[in-house]
Amino acid sequence: MKILYAASEAAPFIKVGGLGDVAGALPKALCRAGDDVRVIMPYYSAIAAPLKEQCTLLTSFYFNNAWRRQYCGIFEANVDGVTYYLLDNEYYFNRPQTYGEFDDGERFAFFSRAILESLPYISFFPEVVHCNDWHTALVPVLLDTQFRSRPGYERIKTVFTIHNIEFQGKYDPYQLGNVFGFGEEVKPILYYGDCINLMKGAIECSNRVTTVSETYAKEIMTPPKSCGLDNILQQRSWKVSGIVNGIDTDLFDPETDPRIAQNYTAETLELKVKNKNALQEELNLPVTDEVPLFGMVTRLTHQKGMDLVAAKLDWLMSQQVQVIILGTGDAKYEQFLREAAGRHPENLRVILAFDGSLAQRIYAGCDFFMMPSEFEPCGLAQMIAMRYGTLPIVHTTGGLADTVLPYNTENGTGRGLTFQTFNAEEFSNALWRATGLFAEKKHFDTARRNAMAGDYSWGPSVVAYQKLYSEL
Repeated sequence: MKILYAASEAAPFIKVGGLGDVAGALPKALCRAGDDVRVIMPYYSAIAAPLKEQCTLLTSFYFNNAWRRQYCGIFEANVDGVTYYLLDNEYYFNRPQTYGEFDDGERFAFFSRAILESLPYISFFPEVVHCNDWHTALVPVLLDTQFRSRPGYERIKTVFTIHNIEFQGKYDPYQLGNVFGFGEEVKPILYYGDCINLMKGAIECSNRVTTVSETYAKEIMTPPKSCGLDNILQQRSWKVSGIVNGIDTDLFDPETDPRIAQNYTAETLELKVKNKNALQEELNLPVTDEVPLFGMVTRLTHQKGMDLVAAKLDWLMSQQVQVIILGTGDAKYEQFLREAAGRHPENLRVILAFDGSLAQRIYAGCDFFMMPSEFEPCGLAQMIAMRYGTLPIVHTTGGLADTVLPYNTENGTGRGLTFQTFNAEEFSNALWRATGLFAEKKHFDTARRNAMAGDYSWGPSVVAYQKLYSEL
């Protein structure tokens, strides 16, 4: 099938969060499965120079976006067998950061319209346009209201994936015509809760809506997890489904990963401790395998469970453990972690940075991986950790519930530790159970081998997406 995958970020060009990982990995997996999948994204100035050198200017053109006449350049690149189209406009994309600009609504309205305007110039009219999050939410709306009558656009279907329903693209109604280029007749499609809601428009107009895990698809039907969109999602529940993400198992492979100190497999699990010792030495922790090493790689936000960590970190440090936390985020959590590191210089290391290489060494070197998110649409870190035989400790929500099965000492099944209720006591109980599991070496090794044996590849997801596309 011919699929155009539209995203505001995609590895390897730009990756801010999980969307970048998915937009880099899923199209590649679909191409390997035989589909013609091409990725379209903005041509950001922040793209690294070596990657820009792989991009060739295909063409350029102008189009009308609301009252503005806009330039659009199309760069083309091929990476790992996938064709990428990168849409250029220096006014919108020559910025110091990918998101968080004052005119993000206008920037991504331009991008959404440019996606559809560019199809004749790239000579690719897909059977399905697969859109992702609010940044491309206008594509299905534009297609249905303004482009459907144009030659080549008549039979295009749309899929819209919600990666995080918390970010919906909400704007003042006056921007309907001024920024987004719609007449009043389109207002009912986009209007929701006294504002223009771009995600709501995509839910209305897309042929199918997906989320990044089955549990998350159910959760967002309820008020606590829907961020206000539960009514519209319930009304359109027939078109909503969940397909769990995968990870790039070639990139995240403990047997071949050049970024870790010692390669290993489930059959040579005893070699994993060399990564633990190397990580301890690197961060000036006592080098020992007699105590469990807990790791955490995260954005320091409430959503990621930092309030639970803040409530129980001092208690955890009073146990015979070591802890490494890597990440950046809210100032209050950064300050708390600085102070905690000062209180526990012997067994706590806090690195307030974004460091992909160190993250990889944490995945490989730790015994347990803390991921107590309040909600997690899918999550990739827990799957990466399990791929490396590091047992995740998670709150059973979203993709965490779908991918982390609690270890059962009675029958030796499961590959992590879970807690049901999002509160500090439940979290500390899971941490306490982890220390007990570490002491039972037979069960600990069984759980780690179970984790490494899991299938976290895109294979099952590719089959599910191909089925979805074919149905359309």
